[in-house]
Amino acid sequence: MNGTKALPTVSVIVLNHNGFSFLQGCFDSLLSGTSPDTELIMVDNGSTDESVVLMEQHYPRVRVIKSNTNLGFSGGCNLGIRKALGRYVVLLNNDTEVTPGWLEPLLEEFGSDERIAACQPKVLSMTNRKAFEYAGAAGGFMDRLGYPFLRGRVFDTVEEDVGQYQSPIDLFWTSGAAMAIRRDVLDEAGMLDEDFVLHMEEIDLCWRLHLLGYRMRVRPDAVIYHYGGGTLGKEQVSKMYYNHRNSVFMLLKNYSLARLLWVLPARFLLDMVLIIKLLLTLDPRRAVVVVKAYFWLIFHPMMIFQKRREVQHLRKVDDKAVDALFYRGSVVLAYYLRGKKTFKEIWPKLD
Repeated sequence: MNGTKALPTVSVIVLNHNGFSFLQGCFDSLLSGTSPDTELIMVDNGSTDESVVLMEQHYPRVRVIKSNTNLGFSGGCNLGIRKALGRYVVLLNNDTEVTPGWLEPLLEEFGSDERIAACQPKVLSMTNRKAFEYAGAAGGFMDRLGYPFLRGRVFDTVEEDVGQYQSPIDLFWTSGAAMAIRRDVLDEAGMLDEDFVLHMEEIDLCWRLHLLGYRMRVRPDAVIYHYGGGTLGKEQVSKMYYNHRNSVFMLLKNYSLARLLWVLPARFLLDMVLIIKLLLTLDPRRAVVVVKAYFWLIFHPMMIFQKRREVQHLRKVDDKAVDALFYRGSVVLAYYLRGKKTFKEIWPKLD
């Protein structure tokens, strides 16, 4: 023995921006539901409330990393990842509460296959504890046009949890609300893309990991509760802007050129239909948001091309190797035209 302290196996990183009212519930649950050798980190993203004072005075075990400015979700998480010491990092929203034993199944999953790069728990609503939570539910998927959905939530339909999604299965993406990742794969694939700013950055990261041949998993026997929209209301117009912008940005980065040649026109057509629908229903503000998302893409061609080149250089498998985790139809058409409102109705063969 040389007397040096062993590095932690896991670092839990909680990103915070003016989330004072959520921090006590989050960290009290972490302290009671996580082993003492787990590194607990709060990254404060330029808060102007008393968040840092609360942590420094009442939670001495928690390591506080301060940013003077708001770096966005990706930038704040990346700051925490760079400072973390664990072999595994867990990105956890500040408006969550964990349950006893929530972490062990995730680590068990990593030990089952070295190709597993990320894993998430089941995410239930803090305000209705019988229901799945909008942002995480029981794991994420996507159709080939870039529209994400979850086991337990499709667009605005959120299901009650009655055990229908209890199987641990491979996912297309794990939720950034509670996402455990192997640190070494982040060194290989790169961290969250900071140009996403907000929303879908975890889906983009998972896609990159798939292209390197890794797997994503869910362990529904691990449970956390998430308030959802605690520091960014899900109805804000900014959410719609970033979701549309980042969804197409992600397609441009990660698909092969051959796949893009038919996916992009189809996606553009669906978005134009959405714009017309919003105008006909007298919702011009939301229609303008979708147009602005496309303008951002049009005016950033060199940055997008550079990001795409980096991803395609990393790629070890082709699109077909990931196809089993894409819903082959359109989840938009299934939901809005065919009236299929739940994951099992849309994709019954997967579960």
